[in-house]
This record gives sequence, C-alpha cells and structure tokens, in this order.
Amino acid sequence: MSMFLGIDAAASGLTAERLRMDVISNNIANANTTRTREGGAYHRKYVIFEPRETDSTSFENFLQKSVHKLDAGAGVRAIGIGTDNEQGPLVYDPSHPDANAQGYVERPNVNMVAEMVDMITASRAYEANTTTIDAAKAMVTKALDIGR
Repeated sequence: MSMFLGIDAAASGLTAERLRMDVISNNIANANTTRTREGGAYHRKYVIFEPRETDSTSFENFLQKSVHKLDAGAGVRAIGIGTDNEQGPLVYDPSHPDANAQGYVERPNVNMVAEMVDMITASRAYEANTTTIDAAKAMVTKALDIGR
C-alpha cells in the first residue's frame, strides 16, 4: 500500500475546499447584485462534490479489496457548480432601475449568515486536510529515519 494515498486524498480535499471558498466568496461579493448578464438578480451558487474513484485496475487495489475487505477513499472531486434558482426576496422600491412594473425589485437569494457559516466550514475542512498532509509527511519522515 502506498504511503502517499493519504496525501493524495487530502490534496484533493484541499483543491475542492479552495473551489468551495471561491464560490462562497463570489456569493458574498454579489449579495447586492440585482442585475446580471442573464437578466434578473444574482442567484446563489454552490459546488457539487463526488468521491474520486480508485484505480480499480491496479493489482494493489485488487488485493486490498479482496484480502482485507477495505474500501479506502481516494479523495473528492468537484463535478460542477450549481445554481440555486429559488427566487430572492422582493423589495418595494419603484425608483430602482431594476424595479418591475409593480415597483418591486428582486434581491439576490444570498443569505449572508448561511454563507459565512459555509465559509467557516470550508475553512475548517481546508485546515483539516492540511493537518492530514502534515501528519502523513511526519509519518513518511519517521519511516525514513527508521530505515537509516
């Protein structure tokens, strides 16, 4: 079993959480955007994740699954960025340039509290992945010291 699988899985988590933080930052930056290129108010975005598949063709993975009955994770990957199409709150402001015929302006459906909670969660997950990489590096270093 490779000693670098843990580092690889944590590195995929780092990449995924960085993308998640970028998307959340974009949501926060557009929390007051009432006009987009597509028309209408900005709609909140979110990242869609899925587990990465292990290389099932390798002999090592075949042995690992058949002998030890282990199904170790191979990390995570982002498969897309989705859009929350729920309508944002309507605010009565007939003087606003984006107001409809009744004088209402659709505000973005970005909830700042939820976005900040998501940002903290993504930040903590990023920190956990860096800690995992540090621990794996320490184990590899210790193994090399033992071999001397």
